[in-house]
Amino acid sequence: MGKVGITDVALRDAHQSLFATRMLTADMIPVGSRMDQAGFWSVETWGGATYDTCIRFLNEDPWDRLQQLKAVMPNTPQQMLLRGQNLLGYRHYADDVVEAFVACAARHGVDVFRIFDALNDPRNLETSIRAVKKAGKHAQATISYATSPVHTLDAYVGLAAEFKAMGADSLCIKDMAGLLKPYDAFTLVTTLKKIVGLPVQLHTHATTGMSVGTLLKGIEAGADRIDTAISSLAMGTSHSPTETMVEILCGTEYDTGLDLKVLAELAACFRTVRRKYRQFESSFLGADTRILTAQVPGGMLSNLENQLREQKAEDKLDAVLDEVAVVQRDFGYPPLVTPTSQIVGTQALFNVLFGRYSRLTAESRDLLAGRYGRTPAEPDPKLVRQALVELKLDAPVTRRPADEIPNELGRIEDELKHKLQAAHVPVEDVLTYAMFPQVALQFFGRRHKGPVTFEAPEPAAKPAAAGGSGRFKVAVNGKTYSVARKAGKEGGTAVLEVDGLAYEVAVEPAAGESTPSAPTATAASAASEKVLAPMPGDVLRLTCEEGERVQAGATLLVMEAMKMQLEVKCRAAGTVTFKVQAGTAVKADQVLAIVG
Repeated sequence: MGKVGITDVALRDAHQSLFATRMLTADMIPVGSRMDQAGFWSVETWGGATYDTCIRFLNEDPWDRLQQLKAVMPNTPQQMLLRGQNLLGYRHYADDVVEAFVACAARHGVDVFRIFDALNDPRNLETSIRAVKKAGKHAQATISYATSPVHTLDAYVGLAAEFKAMGADSLCIKDMAGLLKPYDAFTLVTTLKKIVGLPVQLHTHATTGMSVGTLLKGIEAGADRIDTAISSLAMGTSHSPTETMVEILCGTEYDTGLDLKVLAELAACFRTVRRKYRQFESSFLGADTRILTAQVPGGMLSNLENQLREQKAEDKLDAVLDEVAVVQRDFGYPPLVTPTSQIVGTQALFNVLFGRYSRLTAESRDLLAGRYGRTPAEPDPKLVRQALVELKLDAPVTRRPADEIPNELGRIEDELKHKLQAAHVPVEDVLTYAMFPQVALQFFGRRHKGPVTFEAPEPAAKPAAAGGSGRFKVAVNGKTYSVARKAGKEGGTAVLEVDGLAYEVAVEPAAGESTPSAPTATAASAASEKVLAPMPGDVLRLTCEEGERVQAGATLLVMEAMKMQLEVKCRAAGTVTFKVQAGTAVKADQVLAIVG
């Protein structure tokens, strides 16, 4: 092992940043054995987005991926990114869920747990660090780096000292947006090494063009390890190239000891793999200095781009990036890393599309109310009051948020058994359901069909008429899907089989046709209100009954849009007639309900 250790992030953060985390396990396994021979200090293979994408889009079991990678890389520590008390989801979990998840991940092959909290609230790392140490694994506590009036050198050093007292084995400076300047990195690493004394690992993205310089100055200051990505998956919103850093350090006192010939072979393999995922590529392939102001990490940038494309509002990207800075300030300067990057980014998007803070997501309310922990600065008092009113709370949460959550693993297991009508469910499935309840149930129902495949597009054909059946090709954002249309169902829905996976979706009649089971336009009075979907998403749950009389401003249903929960309300009082059910995928401006 050389003087400076290398963690290669090709199997997690690199493809998450470059092409929406879509790399299949089948494309990782053939390269894994060669990666095992490279001499990396660790290889990052797992984290929230990989787990989520496996069950949401790839039809893969993330626990199986972990075991398969460990089997082909037995000599290289596997590393995962863990969101502290959030684990891999978008809420805080009870301590018993955190403990069970860490223990299960350790059994499946995770050796290094990089643990962070999006607010840098050390209370949210306590249970994770304790669980990792109990499992006999490496606990790497993380500083989520941001620049603001409250993110100071003294604050970072104080945070690191708390991590050391908790039992952390090492520290990571996580610069998720490429904001850490080279000379600031030198000062930060020097100070941490001198005062705290733990090994330091430096993680920075190439988004703003500073990453190579930042890594080099960090190494000169005493950084023990750095994160890089093999060159064919490097730069843009990803990381500095592994080979570049190895060559820069070769023959110096910081020599990594890695063989460039082996790395070149890995780069060639991943270059071939990457071609399969062109349809998911971000357009941000160079340096984007707008991020120095917006502070948007690479994965968030590509997500915002995709979300605006879905809204047919690509021209509003600059406005959303400007609004991100406003929301981050108003929310108490949280570092922009999952889940706060999604919370702030989605709220900024809503502000641009619907008016500033006219719609707070459920997660925005929880953040303002203290349910995620203590923000680096006090959030805007008016927004806090708005959130408390909407949550029906008297005051914000001030103690450790997990102290408000009773043990819940047993309840979650019983709930899953009931939903699956099963006497026994493996703990892996219980934990998957805990992380992503709606998506997990869909995944369990289709898991037996195996992973999706990505193939060359085929010529598109005219789809079958509404209410009929047939097979056809549909091109969406440059990707062609094989679709089998089943017969229409009552309520204006149909079953589509997309690349072998079944989905229930809302349909509209083609021109000149009607859907017999759907109510006619004359069924509602002239004064009826059509409640429309504000954006594409999935209906999570209905919050009132069919035929119920509701008041103006009542919440009719909750949608999941861009991984955030959004309440959909009515403007007028009346009786509710729903046009969708829980689990329905909807598009923007689709009629969700009629109130009249």
